[in-house]
Amino acid sequence: MRAKNMGTFTVSVQVADPQRRQFVEVEAPVDTGASHIVLPRAVLRGLAIEAVGRVSFQLADERVVDYEVGEARIRSDGRERTTLVVFGPEGATPLLAVTTLDLFNMDADPVKRRLAPVPALLKKDSTV
Repeated sequence: MRAKNMGTFTVSVQVADPQRRQFVEVEAPVDTGASHIVLPRAVLRGLAIEAVGRVSFQLADERVVDYEVGEARIRSDGRERTTLVVFGPEGATPLLAVTTLDLFNMDADPVKRRLAPVPALLKKDSTV
């Protein structure tokens, strides 16, 4: 049996509003079981990121909850992307999830405890 925390690791990313006025650094555990990046509401509000809607999320305990979402710039490994961010509840731990990893063409390497580059996928037709 493997230890429950095997393969869990944290990465540093920088977050800014879509206009890139100010970046702040955030340490976030990588969670490939989560779909969207979660950041504390205070961090997002401090960057003047506004909510653009609400989305329903299923939690690990099977409950479904609605959270506000907004758009932010994420910087990692010298590259930037715009992504949907979840306004986490007060005291929420930042969380880096698969949508953001996909935007950066990165995947979690749980053995080496790091992010690793992967090719993007276009599998509908091999004659693109």
